[in-house]
Amino acid sequence: MSDGPSARPLETDARPLETDRPTPFDPPVELRKRPPLSRLAYPNGHLGWVATGYSVTRAILSDPRFSTRRELLHQPVGERAEERPTPAEPGIFPHMDPPEHTRYRRLLSRHFSPRRVAELTPTIRRYTERALADMADGGSPADLVAAFAVPIPALVICELLGVPVEDRQAIQAATAVMNDLDSTPERAVEAVMSITGTVRRLVARLRVGPAPSGDGLLAHAVATGDLTDDELTNLGMVLLATGHLPTSSMLSLGSFVLLTEPAQRARLTGDPALADRAVEELLRYLSILQFDVRRTALVDVEIDGHVIAAGETVVLALPVANRDPERFTDPDTLDLARSGTGHLAFGHGVHQCLGQQLARAELRIALTALFDRFPDLRLAVPPAEVPTRDRMAVYGVDRLPVAWGPAVDIHA
Repeated sequence: MSDGPSARPLETDARPLETDRPTPFDPPVELRKRPPLSRLAYPNGHLGWVATGYSVTRAILSDPRFSTRRELLHQPVGERAEERPTPAEPGIFPHMDPPEHTRYRRLLSRHFSPRRVAELTPTIRRYTERALADMADGGSPADLVAAFAVPIPALVICELLGVPVEDRQAIQAATAVMNDLDSTPERAVEAVMSITGTVRRLVARLRVGPAPSGDGLLAHAVATGDLTDDELTNLGMVLLATGHLPTSSMLSLGSFVLLTEPAQRARLTGDPALADRAVEELLRYLSILQFDVRRTALVDVEIDGHVIAAGETVVLALPVANRDPERFTDPDTLDLARSGTGHLAFGHGVHQCLGQQLARAELRIALTALFDRFPDLRLAVPPAEVPTRDRMAVYGVDRLPVAWGPAVDIHA
């Protein structure tokens, strides 16, 4: 839409995106001070927008005049002009618009349906129990990220994809390297190449003959005959990445906040019927997708009294939108009994997270099992010493040292 009498003049005080958080659980301070939609200065000199209001953010997410194609997007943190992304390769459907996005999503949707998630529930419980048993065997203290938050979603998504058992340990190890902020760029690239190679070999085997179980997502996708090897490999990589990293971050950050909020933790452990609401509230309160939810206007769009010009990118600040007091009462309070439905932690519209029901099940099962198994679980370091992923697209903690059992003076 062209700008009309109702359109406000463009702001001239565009500012860069600041990422400093007052606590590990609150959105960046600078973003909280912004109006619902404001100008944003990108490191490469491009001028864009940032949406912080719930209504504005939800409207943009559901508007087909905004694109998620990555070659159109501008990166708000650390981008140089020569780093502009290229079009998504075949199979990288999150960075495609309909109808290409729709084709892939239709193929995948049955594997993330409530029915399929219900079928996977015993598997989630089994991997959770195994991780907690291994953690107990290793003794106190432990790193909850490495022992609990990383392996559970990594192994569950391997199960859903149909990755053979003999390959899962290698994928789990590679995802741990990708999750570790101390990994060198060379090690991270090696980890990505290792997972890519594993998926490509699996696709090649499935081309020759069906998998023993035949019910994995990749086996089904091969059987349809509609996708190339490159599409299948890229789909596998996308699902492995999006199927474990956000859930891993939520498991670790959710555990962290519950370890600092004893009253809320007691609510969760004291009332199992509260688990579903607790998960929704943790998703709203923590909202880990902080920088990488972006949309680019395909045409001029008027919204909230501003005109977003064709070609301009909007960063959708989900952590701030989910703390909007016009949508949520007392939004800065963690209240596990709150009816937190309607949050935007999984996005909204046609690009809403495909695996959201699986993520909910993993969070519900794993968090309740963690505190049942270790009722005296506590932080092993002061909260301020827990390293956070402040400048990563998916926010979380890098390590979470925890302890249980009798306190031991390590300096004695």
